[in-house]
Amino acid sequence: MNNVDALRISEQRDDLCDWVVDRFRQLIAEDRNDDAICFADEWFEWLDPDNYINESTHFFDEDELTALYESMQSGE
Repeated sequence: MNNVDALRISEQRDDLCDWVVDRFRQLIAEDRNDDAICFADEWFEWLDPDNYINESTHFFDEDELTALYESMQSGE
């Protein structure tokens, strides 16, 4: 992975975390506390400031994955 990809993925993860926090706050504001708790529970690992940095983000490049699949199929 090059630096451009790493930066793009990091920005996407940051955007997603911002969305999660905004959605949680929206649910609380709508007095949907049970929904907010369930939602936060699903995203807890990404929101916990003590563990956020240790949470892995897994991704794949679709073109690389397709090429690997095709190379494995042709080897059979």
